[in-house]
Formats: sequence, structure tokens, C-alpha cells
Amino acid sequence: MRISTRSLRRPVATALLATAALALSLVAVPSAQAADAIYDPIPEAQTQSRLGLVLTEYASFPRSEPTPAPTDARLMRQARINTIMEIPDGSGRRAVPDLNGKLYVVKDGVPHVYLDVAATFAPKFFSGRGLGQGFGYVAFHPDFKRTGKFYTVHTEQASLATEVPDWSQTGTIYHGIITEWTADDPAADTFAGTRREVLRIGFGGQVHGIQEINFNPTAKKHDPDYGMLYIAAGDGGLGVRNTDPQNLALPHGKLLRIDPLGTNAASRRYGIPPSNPFVGRADALGEIYAVGFRDPHRFSWDRQTGKLYLGHIGEHAIEAIYEVRAGDNFGWSEREGAFVFDKTSTAPCDKLFPLPADDASYGYTYPVAAYDHDPAPGWNCTSDVGVAVAGGFVYRGRDVPALRGKYVFGDLVDGRVLYTEASQMRRGADLAPIHRLALFDAAGTPVRMQDLSGPGAPGDPNRVDLRFGTDAQGELYLLAKANGKIWKVTGTRQFASGSVGNTRVRDTMRPTNWAPVTPSKWQFTGREVILAEAGVQRPGPRRPFEYAVLTAGPEFAAVDITAQVRLDTPVEVTNRDVIIVFGYRSDTEFYYAHLSTDNTILPHNGIFKVNNADRERIDYQWNGRSRGAAPAIVDADWHSVRVRHLPATGEIAVYVDGAKDPLMTARDTTFGSGRVGFGSFDNVGRLRDLTVRGTPAT
Repeated sequence: MRISTRSLRRPVATALLATAALALSLVAVPSAQAADAIYDPIPEAQTQSRLGLVLTEYASFPRSEPTPAPTDARLMRQARINTIMEIPDGSGRRAVPDLNGKLYVVKDGVPHVYLDVAATFAPKFFSGRGLGQGFGYVAFHPDFKRTGKFYTVHTEQASLATEVPDWSQTGTIYHGIITEWTADDPAADTFAGTRREVLRIGFGGQVHGIQEINFNPTAKKHDPDYGMLYIAAGDGGLGVRNTDPQNLALPHGKLLRIDPLGTNAASRRYGIPPSNPFVGRADALGEIYAVGFRDPHRFSWDRQTGKLYLGHIGEHAIEAIYEVRAGDNFGWSEREGAFVFDKTSTAPCDKLFPLPADDASYGYTYPVAAYDHDPAPGWNCTSDVGVAVAGGFVYRGRDVPALRGKYVFGDLVDGRVLYTEASQMRRGADLAPIHRLALFDAAGTPVRMQDLSGPGAPGDPNRVDLRFGTDAQGELYLLAKANGKIWKVTGTRQFASGSVGNTRVRDTMRPTNWAPVTPSKWQFTGREVILAEAGVQRPGPRRPFEYAVLTAGPEFAAVDITAQVRLDTPVEVTNRDVIIVFGYRSDTEFYYAHLSTDNTILPHNGIFKVNNADRERIDYQWNGRSRGAAPAIVDADWHSVRVRHLPATGEIAVYVDGAKDPLMTARDTTFGSGRVGFGSFDNVGRLRDLTVRGTPAT
């Protein structure tokens, strides 16, 4: 069954209510009946945006190796770079951490080693087990120019460490350590100075450790938040029955906030800000800022509004963006996104259920944007689908005006780059719509992150390991561990917006101007082209069964096709379709846009190529598992369709019902010219008001 989260949202409690109700939140919610289980929690498809980012390569990093040699092939990357940030001293230098141990400083796009964290803590340092282990992050104190202080987080094997963690989970196997470094000369390009340990947390698993540490860049001197270090600590990867994220006596599964220069903590190595929401509670750590996380992966502040957004990697189905406020409880593992998570269920697929009627009393906070996993048919409901959100930033820079006010983020596995409007990310409201950005390289060629990042991990050829970063001006950068490169967003373009030319075809609806595969199945009235009888499969490669080609006018290179189409097959048929043919060279060489009611199987609702072989799906919207673009036609009405094909760049865009954003996009340069047509696989339908405009092929 499909249930939209829009019907399940509840008003979000205030931070005060969330704090007061925390004791209630520790009580397990009774399991709902399996009949109520939700299997497609966010059915709304991401919208393909016509807006595209122009990416210019900024820096490339040398190969690095995990320690010890990994058993998980996903750790074998060119360089496991995690972010890029500008050092807050006005020098223009940028810092980039590599999980395998080195901290780089980048000047004018050229990286060099500033500090070898792995060597400093060898042999205890390790990065060869768990996707987030190693030298995870660096944060520079906002007063670094004067004090030379910055902070790192790294992991050590518990069996080799002699230090005792400040807190530990049962069966601790590794430690996450935050270290303060003080540079003798903050302007130097290689570190020399001293270090001290700030805090140490023991984790019982090898994933979901300390993910990010950072300072609020919107806080000014004398603000209470200035110089406060935020720490995103995961749940340790101990499974869904782990109650630590709701245990206020432990830091696991929490967002922490400390004063690294203070001394009033129990260890005397840092301070606890008096404004933290749980300060003074006997049963709670004063360090806690927010609770209820599984894997709080990345967070950032909107430089204009000061709002804190966090990208949270889900367990069963939900990748979420939260707006975080002091005292919030995000519910894990009683909730995943805006759904009850039944961690006691013995049926692995029956995990998500509707919220109870009294949900507001629990004080949970729910996402402002989210998407689900859309697994492949037959998924066992326990294995990794290969979906994980990469939190990003609200763009407030100057160089890319079209991005202003957009929260740009993505999926770290497949490299999709997404955005929501910050103004639409509202707590307690409907989920903000998610848009997928097109991407272009510096030459203006449409690309995907897989194209830019090169080969994926062994056994996972499309894995990008995407991350985001910004500089002091708020400009945006994209990183890929796959090939250890960083790209800067240097502009925007609109997909398939180039000129197609102005030659028009006359008399497109004249009956004698059409050549059908099987004339007896067609009717040509002069106003409509009607496929009146369903086609049947023909010998040769798998391709549309029945279509008619417009013979009037020239073959076109660049072309813009508009028409009205209607499906005459009854709406009860779920896989009905019509197609728009373009780039037609022969019966086994052409493109077609497949407009279908169904978007859940590979052959439907996409852009395809027939090149003397079975049709091949080439659009960017298919997720590789189970979903494409939103269904194009779901009723018996007429619908306007527009297809633009620019062979010089390979751009193909399909629009439906006058939308400004394309429903489907693709890039392919196989056919540089061809004719236009209309048809279907095995359904019936009709076309009218056809216009064809473009540049004749030479």
C-alpha cells in the first residue's frame, strides 16, 4: 500500500515539550498490526529540475590506503576525502581531511599535506574497517588566526588504546577521539605545535561513530554560540534494538555541543555551555544538544537564517533532512522519519507503520525533507539497498544566483545532486519537494557524478561517495572519494535549452505524410493520427511493436517536437503506453520517449535507444532498481508532450503538460539526426496538433 507522509505528519512539539516528554519517549510504542505496515513510505517522485550546475575541477588528491587492509571493497577508493572548508584566517586556504589519515591544505587548487593524523596516532589509528572510520573530520576554531586551534576526530582500536573513554557502549571495539591541536604559527602551511585530547567515546560497532564536528559560522563574537563545538555522534551501529539514542546518560545517537576551551565538564578537558537544553538534569548529560539519531552524518547552518540542518542516514527506508533545535528528539529507534519503527517485528519487511493518534504527546521532531529507498522487487528487507543521504548546504554565495536559497544535498552512493527550497523546509509542515539537479562539466557537456568520478568501488561500479563543502564566501563544492577529486560549482545552465533552429514541417497531420509499420492498424483523419489496434511483437531486437513515421519535411538534427497525445487503452490497464519517436534512421535505429502509467519497471516511462539491439534505457531518472520519473499519463485525457533533442551535446528532454521542468532527461550522441514518429508497444492511442521545428540534417 502507498501512504503519503503528508497524511501522517503531526504538529511538531516545541523544544520545551520535547524535553519534558523525553521520559515518555522511552516507552516502547505497541506494535501496529502488520496489515497496516507501510511499504512505500514516500511515493512522491523527485522532480527533475531544468536547472543544472556547471562543475569545474578544483583539486585532485593522491591515492591513499586504509589501515589495516580492508575486507570491505567499498573502502578501496582513490582518496577518502570527506569535505572541503576554508580556514578562517583570511588566507584563502582550504582544508580537506582524508579518512585514511592525512589533513591537506589546498592553495590555488593544489593540495599538500599539512598534518599526518594517522602517523601521529599509529599504531592505534585505524581506517580499514567501517565506512566512516579513520580521520573523519576537522574543524577550525573561528579564532584560529589568533589562537592556532583546530580540532580533529579519528578512530583507534580499543584493544590497542590505553586511554579510558569518557563513555562507552557495551562491548566497545573502537574509540572515537576528538583532539585539539594548537599551531605554533597559524599561517604556516605545515603543522608544528602541540595537541591534547578533548574527549573519547567508546563504540560497540564499527560504523555510525563520530561523523562531523563543526562550529556555527553564523555566530559572532560575544554570541553564546560562538566557539561552541557541535559533535554528531552516531549510535555505534549496534542494530535497531539499541536504546542508546534515547538514553540521556550516553552521548551515542546524539548531537552534542561543548565549549572546547572550557573546563567545567567532569573531565575538566572542555566546558559544557550553560544554555544546553539538558544542563542541570540529574539523569542527562549536559553535553547533549539533541537526541534520537541513528547516523547523523552531516550538518550545516543557513548563513542567512542561522537554522541548523542535518542529513540523517536511515535504517530501513527513510533518508531525512532535519531542522535541529535545542532539545529536539528525532525518535530513533522508535521512529524512522515520520513513521513508527517497529524494531520488535519478526517480519523483516513490516517495519514502518502510521503514527499513533497521540503522537504529539511523545514530542518527536520529524523531517523537513525526505526520500525513501525504493528497493528492487524481491528485496529481502535486510540487505543494504545502496541509498544514503549526503547532507549539504543552503547556498548563500554570490557566484551562482540561481542557487540562492536552495538547500543543495545529494545521495552519497549514486551521486544524485538534489535540492529543496529552504523556504519550504518547515517543521511540522508537509515535506519540502525534492528536485534533482542536472550537471554539466566545465565544457558544458551534460554529465552525471558517475561520469565525473570514474569507476566505483569493486562490486559497486556506480558508487560515487559524494560529499559537499563550502568556502568562506559560501560557494559550493562537490567531492568524490571514487577518484579523489573536488569540483567547484562555477555556474548554472538549463538542460536542453540550446537553440534547435526554426525550420518547420508543414502538413504534419496529412494522412499521406505518415508511414506506419502496419497500415491496417492505423486511422489518419487529417486532425488525428490514431493507433486503433494494438501492435504485436515483431522479429528482431526488442523495440516498440507499432509506430508510424512522419515522412514530410527533412530529417532533423536538433529538433523540438510538440503534440497532444491520448491513451485509449482503458485506465484499468496499469502498463499502458504511447511513444514519441525521434532520431529515426531505420526500424532498428531510433530513440523514443515512452510515456506510461507505470514507472516501476525498467521498460516503462523513460527515454530509450534502439541501436540494432534490444532497446536500452538511457534516461537519468531510472534509479537502477525500481523507479523512474513520475508516471506520464494516468488517465484517459489529452496531454501535451514536448521532446527536445540536441544531437551536438546529446541532450534529450521530455516535458509533459506544459511543465517548465522536464519529466525525463538523457544524454546520448548515437544518432545525430532522424525523423519523428508516434506509436506504442501493445496499446492504442492517438496524437494531434503535432509541430516539428528544428535544424535540417546536412
